[in-house]
Amino acid sequence: MDPQLAPLLILASASPRRSALLLQIGVPHRIVPSQLEEQRREGESIERCVVRLAEEKALQVSGQQTLGSLPVLGADTAVVVDGLMLGKPHDRYEGLDMLARLSGREHQVISAVALSRRGELSTRLCRSVVRFRALSRTECEAYWDSGEPRDKAGGYAIQGRGAVFVEALQGSYSAVVGLPLFETAALLAAAGVPLWQA
Repeated sequence: MDPQLAPLLILASASPRRSALLLQIGVPHRIVPSQLEEQRREGESIERCVVRLAEEKALQVSGQQTLGSLPVLGADTAVVVDGLMLGKPHDRYEGLDMLARLSGREHQVISAVALSRRGELSTRLCRSVVRFRALSRTECEAYWDSGEPRDKAGGYAIQGRGAVFVEALQGSYSAVVGLPLFETAALLAAAGVPLWQA
């Protein structure tokens, strides 16, 4: 994509994966990460939490006076197993525990994307199911030592080395990476933001 193309929107995320997915569908953008503290509220369902965080990220960045009138895209993704929301592992112990929980079974990936434009907010939710094959302790330790899982929700990256753990996927691959492109494209189309810019 031509780096000189004017941005069509603002991405309220520092995630290089989300930025790469937007570029994949031809949407030049600026990156202005939100400073939102990502915490689930007491009594809040996981789906509601994911939607709220995506919306609040978009609204927080769109509220900055210096950004002009570009629409702002916010997103959030949660890995869910046994009713637990797995965030980014804080250390090796937690990372290995996450992989052990995911080993040999299915988990959900719930992703929300929100677009703030001219005072209006639109949101879409995506649910995917990922099944891991059985993992050995040795390969979990080797995977952790690779450094890849340390900043990933659920402690793995489907687009990286963690792809070898995935036995099956029902739903959206891009949502598991971090941005559901089908839902994102629908929001952008409704807002008049074109795709596939050269």
